[in-house]
Amino acid sequence: MPLQPLISRNDISLITSLAHKKYRDRHRLFVVEGAKMVAEAQRSSFAIRKIYDALTPAEMKKISRFKTPSGVMALVEQPAYRLDPPALLHDLVLALDGVQDPGNLGSIIRVADWFGIGRLVCSLDTADCYNPKVVQATMGAIFRVQVHYTALPGFLREAARSVPVYGATLDGDSIYSQALPQQAVVVLGSEGRGISPDVSAQLTARLHIPSYPPLRSGSESLNVAASAAIACAEFRRRAT
Repeated sequence: MPLQPLISRNDISLITSLAHKKYRDRHRLFVVEGAKMVAEAQRSSFAIRKIYDALTPAEMKKISRFKTPSGVMALVEQPAYRLDPPALLHDLVLALDGVQDPGNLGSIIRVADWFGIGRLVCSLDTADCYNPKVVQATMGAIFRVQVHYTALPGFLREAARSVPVYGATLDGDSIYSQALPQQAVVVLGSEGRGISPDVSAQLTARLHIPSYPPLRSGSESLNVAASAAIACAEFRRRAT
């Protein structure tokens, strides 16, 4: 009798469909690949629907998005986070306006985790945090940082009643010369257009990360994930 496959056609169909946001939303699931990432999921509060860790290379190749599959994969349930602005604003919060590159979003989630920022608030047109490329780029931080999606202008308008709302812009004041409070929202714009007009209207101050030396001709702007890391480091440095 031939050996039965360890993964069913239905499993394969489900896993491959989760490469697309509409199916991730429909099933409230996302895919985690690699032994380290699956171990991170197991240590977290996330519910794991199923772990695949005994598949043949041929079977794993059918479902993996890696060129060299690791041999371990899990289906993880998406958590249901509640966006509660007053609860968020007791610390530093990052807000993302239209950040669409999955690698950048994953890196920003990882930056937030490194600097102890537990919540990220994203515009509705920001990349999906459960996109496989985003999940992988977080290196496990997706299990420790809550990512919320909302109409960003309204959230910032409410936030500005309690804390400063800073925007990382090319025309702002140097981040190194400003007084930076521990409680604030820092807005980072998209890779191409920066902060949108509707979001820009809600800012209470603008911050710029100057190049060195000043006025040197060089890159037009920083990568958004690099900007996030520098801004978080400076805010946290002032808090110590």
